Amino acid sequence: MKRVLITGAAGFLGSHLCDRFLKEGCHVIGMDNLITGDLRNIEHLMPDARFEFHHHDVTKYVHVAGDLDYILHFASPASPIDYLKIPIQTLKVGSLGIHNCLGLAKAKQARILIASTSEIYGDPLVHPQTEDYWGNVNPVGPRGVYDEAKRFQEAMTMAYHTFHGVETRIARIFNTYGPRMRLNDGRVLPAFIGQALRGEDLTVFGDGSQTRSFCFVEDLVEGLYRLLMSDYAYPVNIGNPDEISIGEFAEEIIDLTGTDQKVIYKDLPVDDPKQRQPDITRARDLLGWEPRVHRSDGLKLTYEYFKSLPEEDLYRTEHKKFDDYIRN
Repeated sequence: MKRVLITGAAGFLGSHLCDRFLKEGCHVIGMDNLITGDLRNIEHLMPDARFEFHHHDVTKYVHVAGDLDYILHFASPASPIDYLKIPIQTLKVGSLGIHNCLGLAKAKQARILIASTSEIYGDPLVHPQTEDYWGNVNPVGPRGVYDEAKRFQEAMTMAYHTFHGVETRIARIFNTYGPRMRLNDGRVLPAFIGQALRGEDLTVFGDGSQTRSFCFVEDLVEGLYRLLMSDYAYPVNIGNPDEISIGEFAEEIIDLTGTDQKVIYKDLPVDDPKQRQPDITRARDLLGWEPRVHRSDGLKLTYEYFKSLPEEDLYRTEHKKFDDYIRN
């Protein structure tokens, strides 16, 4: 039985990865400090003897007893609200955290996949974005703590690959959505659906012409799994190239929810990317992967999930564990 460590296991993507590797017959060790993660995302896994949970911060020394075959490093704040409120932790998990995970991979002779992001492209001057594009990033802007943490993470990963011979994989993840996303975390999709469910007008920042490309979580996890099992060490874009403007997307959410709210416009945040669309040629050629779930189908599943949440989640503006961390 393969043994897998997944950091950020109680988060949106991490919890879905735990599901996938258990389905593949692996023993899964989930690790999370629960600043932004939620145990509800993995409580259905607790009775499974092949799953164990470690409440731990990967910026501290990481110890896992026994052999490890794979490590997936997904521990990081990933939404603007999170990384703007805990900028130091965001930088630490992208530096100290990746250093600890790579050191563990070296010691265990394990293959490691890291979760990078389309944010390493910044506000891109090339469209769509290929892996060969180096980006247009402001290192001292408000988003710099996240962008530069991920860029450093990629550099550290490649250093361990070239100098120590560690088997590494780098996934540049574009906008992803699906069940277990956190409402009110600052990302556009849960923000729109949350506003619709509360009967509020939908807030679009800027004139609505900026674009995003949304990938359903089931598709993303398949791409990540194929990348981990490949023999390719350099970055690979994993995302859906089906591009849509934020203004059009707001109208889709209004149609989906059957609400009659209007769209209101506010100033665009500093360094907010104007266009975001992956070129997935490399993923198609190397992994035989491309998204399968149409946005309309994925949105229905996501909307049903959000509707099923307790009412307190709908109106809570911060995550409880996140708040506790700030206070402490």
